[in-house]
Amino acid sequence: MVAVGSLPDCGIRLHHLELQDVRLFVEAALEVPMGGTTVLAGPNGSGKTTFLEAVAFLASQRSFRTSVREAMVRSGAERAILRAELEHEKRPLLVESELLAKGAARTLVNHRMVRRRGALAEAVPVTVFSPHDLGLVQGPPVRRRELLDTALRLLDNRAAAQLDAMDRVLRQRAALLRQAGSKLSGEVASTLDVWDGRLVVSGQAVSDARRQLLADVQPAVEAAYERLVGVAAADGGVTMRYVPGWEGELADALCASRHDDIRRAASTVGPHRDEVALVIGGRDARVCASQGEQRSLALALRLGLHHLATQRRGGAPLLLLDDVFSELDPDRSRALARLLPVGQALLTTATPLPEGIEVSAVVDVRTLGRRA
Repeated sequence: MVAVGSLPDCGIRLHHLELQDVRLFVEAALEVPMGGTTVLAGPNGSGKTTFLEAVAFLASQRSFRTSVREAMVRSGAERAILRAELEHEKRPLLVESELLAKGAARTLVNHRMVRRRGALAEAVPVTVFSPHDLGLVQGPPVRRRELLDTALRLLDNRAAAQLDAMDRVLRQRAALLRQAGSKLSGEVASTLDVWDGRLVVSGQAVSDARRQLLADVQPAVEAAYERLVGVAAADGGVTMRYVPGWEGELADALCASRHDDIRRAASTVGPHRDEVALVIGGRDARVCASQGEQRSLALALRLGLHHLATQRRGGAPLLLLDDVFSELDPDRSRALARLLPVGQALLTTATPLPEGIEVSAVVDVRTLGRRA
């Protein structure tokens, strides 16, 4: 395994970012140096995070700030336009997104429509650190599933395809259950048989891929955690255990839950209910760890997956660091600075930066565009 902090300086590079009608900006543009860290400065509410959110959206068609992505469209505007010029594996890359106020979105890569999220993740690999990351430990299981699924879309094309297939099946199955009106007719039962067969294939593949990813990233997460806190976690260190959302065979579990699913008009078992149990020193990290330990574990999860992605892809994803140092004490801030891999990064901060970060440019976001 490659040691944390020793990976090569290669990967994707962002050169130029343009925004139209995004959040508070009518229009804005950012030029980014080739390497090192670009610091976006400015008072609270000046739009620093908007630039990081825009890059993350171009990579995923999702916002890391909200589940309601249309909130990114400036109030009163019909649509938002996001455009980035990048270099990936020494080839120029143009990524453009249109996001409608009604919620629909489309993204083009080099003028070609991209429909799969896995294809976007492949084209624009990014890793996001944000103050909301504490929810990776404290929050509901969906936060931990999303963390693994985002990494899988970046690392495993087959798993990404199965994720897309599973999402489609779950949507279709949910629609059928709602339409059934709590009645299991013969037609509903036969249609459920079809969707359940497809869910068994894609769902089992997704759960297997998640479990393998968790095992692969375990050493890097444990190493990052120990370096962040300065000591090894006692009694077994940091462990992560994958807990599937059913017992036995998935096909049997779906069959057994069918009447309950019909009654509740929801899919009650399956990979969309899988969990990741996080343990520090033999204790459940969600309820027994201190907030400092939880925050360190959340950072270690991000760092571990970022280093695994860099190692497997042969190049570092673009790092997006949204005000991560403001929530850390000085010792953890310095430790995180030492652990950040070599590569390009965009960073927002409301506090002085710790030593050890190579700052290429400091940009006052108030100079970058026109606001409403």
